Amino acid sequence: MSRPAIALPPEPRNEPVKDYAPGSPERAELQQRLRELERDRIEIPLVIGGKDLETAETFEAVMPHRKSHVLADVHSGGPAEVEQAIAAARGARHDWAHMPWEERAAIFLRAAELLAGPWRATLNAATMLGQSKTAHQAEIDAACELTDFWRFNVEFMTRVYKEQPSSAPGTWNRMEYRPLEGFVFAVTPFNFTAIAGNLPAAPALMGNTVVWKPASTAAFSAYFLMRLLQEAGLPDGVINLVYGSGAKIGDAALTSPELAGIHFTGSTAVFNSMWQTVGSNVGDYRNYPRIVGETGGKDFIVAHPSADVEAVATAIVRGSFEYQGQKCSAASRVYAPSNLWPELRERLADEIKELKVGDVSDFSNFMGAVIDSKSLATQREAIQEAKSAAATKVLVGGGVTDDEGFFVEPTVIETEDPNFRTMRDELFGPVVTAYVYPEQQWDDMLELVDRTAPYGLTGAVFARDRSAIEDAVVGQQPFGGARASGTNDKAGSMWNLIRWVSPRTIKETFVPPKDYRYPYMAEDGASRDGSGPPDRP
Repeated sequence: MSRPAIALPPEPRNEPVKDYAPGSPERAELQQRLRELERDRIEIPLVIGGKDLETAETFEAVMPHRKSHVLADVHSGGPAEVEQAIAAARGARHDWAHMPWEERAAIFLRAAELLAGPWRATLNAATMLGQSKTAHQAEIDAACELTDFWRFNVEFMTRVYKEQPSSAPGTWNRMEYRPLEGFVFAVTPFNFTAIAGNLPAAPALMGNTVVWKPASTAAFSAYFLMRLLQEAGLPDGVINLVYGSGAKIGDAALTSPELAGIHFTGSTAVFNSMWQTVGSNVGDYRNYPRIVGETGGKDFIVAHPSADVEAVATAIVRGSFEYQGQKCSAASRVYAPSNLWPELRERLADEIKELKVGDVSDFSNFMGAVIDSKSLATQREAIQEAKSAAATKVLVGGGVTDDEGFFVEPTVIETEDPNFRTMRDELFGPVVTAYVYPEQQWDDMLELVDRTAPYGLTGAVFARDRSAIEDAVVGQQPFGGARASGTNDKAGSMWNLIRWVSPRTIKETFVPPKDYRYPYMAEDGASRDGSGPPDRP
């Protein structure tokens, strides 16, 4: 194959966010696609080696906000289907790994353009219906963030490949970035379609083949993601989509000797369990598996006594309740100074009472439903605990109902106990807890924030005092956290992509030596070029 030039991929750009205002063409297109996907109950197969596979066992994909409405019947796999997926990944690996990187890049760049264009309404509508996201939340996730992942990953891939060693005179040292030996197991969550599209795609871009298990509660959007990738030209077997329970799919994948890596987003407890399984089987793998995980969070909003109350209130409402708080980066604990709390409390109560909760197909709603009955039960238990605790009360909200869908009112808890459970544990729902600290104790409060929860993901600091901002600065993107929040490999950066390659250094010596002897070995009196008096007998 002729390779006459060094290719430069298109410069990545962030996909603009559409606003879906009344009368806009994107609003009409999305509403039409919502009606179409609601109307047709489809059958969703596994996709292994590029072929649709139906099994004897199925489960229903329903709308969380209208739980009686079935969107699809999803075929569920087990250990046998995982083995088939691993075999398909193995079969595709050679050709995919040896495909020029430009060709791999072109497939995902094509996928990005399809998503930004003709597939946009479909992925947004599927995310809205199956995961109960509003139009805005679906747009920034399923359309824009995933498009950005696929575009920017190509740029980051080239940066990885450009990282080369120095060479001594007369030599050329080169670094190859080979895909891992085996398959990557991608396990994706329900809450972000962008993550579902990125976790299998990032290792695949670097030449790996993948077994992908999406969350069952996001099976609907995962199906359309797989179809989009197929239309973009992804070869058969590069990404193999397997639905099923975490235990059935995970156990079979994690105990395979061919496991090369895990790309995971989900709960801390599940990730800990996966790590333990890998550790107990470490002697059975061909290589040490790469383990990359983004897990939980207990993210904070900290208000300094100099903060703007209106800005803090808006941040709490948006940060805690958009997408029903079902983000590891959602604000779930607030530290408010005593001088601002009376005004902030009143503003929160007024604004939250105005929030509309309901069917996300009604664009006037700010929130939809939580994902399932298990999540609903978690929120109900936390709210009841707050109501019964002596030093804690529910300031606003607190209603929970599952008559039509899994609805939880946006809820603010106020506590006098900074170590109350809802200040420490991740609830993953529309429940935020506020603790009021004495305004003179800013430094002590920062220490309290740091030690209260085991996570280290995101947070926000509000202050107009520059010295306070310097005390507690918070960064933005790429995404990833440490401590109990994950391995901090930063999705959306080259640091994530480099985990999916195995570097190999090649040293070429242009004029190799032809005599094993070194100059120091010559006898005294010999010249530097090796000439001199002949050896005496």
